[in-house]
Amino acid sequence: MNTQYSDKVMEHFMNPRNVGEIPDADGVGTVGNPVCGDIMKMFIKVKDNVITDVKFKTFGCGAAIATSSMATELIKGKTLEEALELSNKAVAEALGGLPAVKMHCSVLAEEAVQSAIDDYLKKTTGKGLDIKHHEEHTSEEDTDEAGS
Repeated sequence: MNTQYSDKVMEHFMNPRNVGEIPDADGVGTVGNPVCGDIMKMFIKVKDNVITDVKFKTFGCGAAIATSSMATELIKGKTLEEALELSNKAVAEALGGLPAVKMHCSVLAEEAVQSAIDDYLKKTTGKGLDIKHHEEHTSEEDTDEAGS
C-alpha cells in the first residue's frame, strides 16, 4: 500500500490506543474542525494531579484518529502541567511526521488535551485555562477535504 503516511501513523490508525469513553471522567474536552469535519472528544481521569487514564473518540480521517491515539499515549501517567506542555509538533514527531495538509489533526489533538484539562480544572477549582487555540486547523489548504 503506497501512502503519504508513516508506518507509525498507519499503526495508530489501524490499531488506535485508548479508544472509548470514561463514564465517570474527571475532565472531558471536545474540539472540532468545521472545515474538514474532524471531531475529537477526550476523556481524562486525574488522581493527585496525574492523568491516570485517558480515552478518546474521534470522528475523522486516519490522521485525526492516529493523532488522537498518540496524544493519549503521550499524556497517560503525566502530571497536568506536563500534559499541557504537549504540542501539536510533538504529536506529529512521535508519529514520524504528518503531511502538511494533515498537521491540523495534530493541532486538534493538542487542543483536545487542553480542553479536557480545562474542563477538569473548572470542575475542581472553578477556574479553567486561558486557552489560545491555533489557527492552523482552519486554513485554506484544508478545504479540499470538505467533501470527504
